[in-house]
Formats: sequence, C-alpha cells, structure tokens
Amino acid sequence: MPRDDTLVGVDSRIVDTGRLRTHYLESGESDQDADRGQASRADDGSETVIFLHGNVSSSRFFEDVLVDLPDRHRAIAPDLRGYGDSETKPVDATNGLGDFEVDLHAFVDALGIERPFVLVGWSNGGGVAMRYAIDHPDAVAALVLVNPLSPYGFGGTKDVHGTPSFDDYAGSGGGTANWEFVSSLQHRARDGATEASPRKILRTYYVDPTHDFDEDREESYLTGMLDTATGDENYPGSTTESDNWPGTAPGETGVNNAISPKYCDLEEIIEIDSDRKPPITWIRGDSDQIVSNASLFDVATLGRMGHLPDWPGEDVFPPQPMVDQTRAVFETYADRGGEYVEVVLAETGHTPHVEAPGEFLERVVAALQ
Repeated sequence: MPRDDTLVGVDSRIVDTGRLRTHYLESGESDQDADRGQASRADDGSETVIFLHGNVSSSRFFEDVLVDLPDRHRAIAPDLRGYGDSETKPVDATNGLGDFEVDLHAFVDALGIERPFVLVGWSNGGGVAMRYAIDHPDAVAALVLVNPLSPYGFGGTKDVHGTPSFDDYAGSGGGTANWEFVSSLQHRARDGATEASPRKILRTYYVDPTHDFDEDREESYLTGMLDTATGDENYPGSTTESDNWPGTAPGETGVNNAISPKYCDLEEIIEIDSDRKPPITWIRGDSDQIVSNASLFDVATLGRMGHLPDWPGEDVFPPQPMVDQTRAVFETYADRGGEYVEVVLAETGHTPHVEAPGEFLERVVAALQ
C-alpha cells in the first residue's frame, strides 16, 4: 500500500512493473503534466531525476530532497527490491547488482520515461546507477554518485586495481555482516541500547556523529532502515566457509554477496563509448566511516585495529582503498573521453543529502542543467 505519512508535496505510489511491485515517492511535474501545459519538458528546462537509496535504507532518505527540488523537475525515488515498501524478492548475487539494475529498467519503462534522465545513486545505489549507465548509457543524461560503492565492490580487495586479497574473495560477502545488527533489523528494534542497534548505527555511521537530527526525520530514517528484508536471499545474504582469513567467503544469494568483488565489477564504466559517457558528479562526505579507505565496516580495518583476531597483516589483507579505487576508475573514465568532478563536503559522513542538504541540492540541480 502507498504510504499515508509523506511530507507535503511528495506522493507515495505503487507500480507493478511485471518484475517487481515497486513503491516509489514522487514530486514535481510528470511528463504527462508537462504535455498538458504550454511548454514541453525540453522547452522549459525541466528534467526527470531518479534517486536510488543505499543498503539498509529506503526512499525515505531522499524524501526531503524531493520536497526541496524545484517543482519543474520530476523527482522519483523508488524502493529497491527487499527494501522499504516494495516487494521482497531474492537477490541473485552471481550477477552482481544485475537484479537491481534490471528492476530499475522495468520501472523506468513502466513509468513511461522516454527522455534521458539524471540518475542519483547513494552508496549501493551508486553501484546500481553505474551498472545502469553501463548497460543503458543513452538513457542517462548525467550521474550523481553519492558516497558510492567502489567500482570493485565492497571488501576483500587490496589495491587501486581491485586485486583480491584471496582467490576466493574471503573477507567480503554475507558472512562479514554484524549479526547483532541483523538480529535488530529482524526484530525491528527502535531503541538505541546497543552499539549495533539500527538507531545507534544511524546516528554514528550513517551521519557524522556530530550531526543533530530533527526528531521526526530521525524516526522516518530509522523506519527506512528497519524496512529491510533479512536472510540468506536478501540482507546480508548467504555465507561460505573459507580456509582464508577471516573464515568466510561470498555465497551466491543476498545483497552483501551481490556487492562482493567476486560478482560486482563496475570498472566497465570506463568502456562506455566516449560520446555516450554521461558526466559524473561524485559527492562524498569527508568523515564517511562506511565507504572510505579505512572503512569501519571492512573486516580488514577491524583486523588492523585488533577487533578481529588473527589478521594476516597489511601485506596480505590491508583495508580496501575504496575512495582511491573510485578516483582511479573515474580518472581513467575522464582520460577516455568522459568527465567527472569530485565534491568533498566537510564535516559530513555517509549521507550528504541528509547532513548537508543545501550543498547537495545545489549539485543535483547543476547536474539537471
């Protein structure tokens, strides 16, 4: 069912795409509205922009942005499979983020979006956005990537080229999740009593710890986290035992396996033809603790800090240089005819759209020009 608690100016809707019953939030002027007016969307400078949320989150994290975006633009934020108010279906990790990308393509078709649109992807949603641009470059007018997943996935790689620390990609995938956090999601725990509770994770890692939440918005974001399907087929995914440290390697189902470098390879973005490469705006917070060169969600970082035993050391399994990997790929993207700009927001963590909404909106609007 559509939500009845959206902010003023935002509509909650459901569409059955044939692949997935998808819930989405929408604001602004639709293509159909523009067609009934005096000017077309092309004439008045309006654009369609689609916002893709990250892991353990939902469209709720973009709701304020949809309110603030100029009304002439059509803004859409879907809930991906297994998140928010969309249908829950298994995630086949062996095709990387392919399930999410194909879902998005069906969603775009179902909404009748024909002109190229701006695609904004946050965290894992940034990975989905890159995958979509790789497969449908002519449909993407511009990419805005917000603290995005590294093009080499999450965990288990040791250099800017995405070289795996072990051949079986141990140290990435579903088995690296915090099981206390997963249990809290399953029980929809709203308290912040433990370090691994969703509320504590929201306040400490999703944002810079100095960020002050509006009480109502915090509750909405927390609901967005709790509306995550858990288990072997969704978050975090299945596990495989490994002889390599830390003893777990990717399984074949679930979200964290889909973003393992064993299956997730977005370096292909550099191969888009030069005249079809969408411009990239890369926005990131300078205090992000989730996607960084020393992520606190990377088992290698935890091993180096002494929080996980028997870490094999820097030479064998260093923390994944996520930011450096992304920059290296984007520099190659530019060398091969594309363009990108890196925007670093001060005193900002993993959610610039929540923590620095004014600066974030300016960058999105610039991409819409």
